[in-house]
Amino acid sequence: MTPFTERVISIIKNIPSGRVMTYGQIAGLAGSPRAARQVVRVLHSMSRKYRLPWHRVVNAQGKIALQDDAGYNEQWLSLEAEGVAVGLNGVIDLEKYQWRPVLEHSDSP
Repeated sequence: MTPFTERVISIIKNIPSGRVMTYGQIAGLAGSPRAARQVVRVLHSMSRKYRLPWHRVVNAQGKIALQDDAGYNEQWLSLEAEGVAVGLNGVIDLEKYQWRPVLEHSDSP
């Protein structure tokens, strides 16, 4: 497993209940801001194995990006069960629900 993949898994595992992050945001925090599609790949291939809260990841517009009805509905219901309001067309208010973790810096006092 690459270091990027390990970081992506760690970031996703730590998204708190009732909050969301975007694919691009996760990619940036994992060290590769242009690798949003790689985050999608990690979610697709490793969510079950690592028990990732995949439903807490949305696209840059705050929308549920899944195309199939079953996955789309499962994500919608999972988010609402955690208190995230999902609006028309599967849109989540990023101003209200996006999680922006504070990164620790080794050079901090």
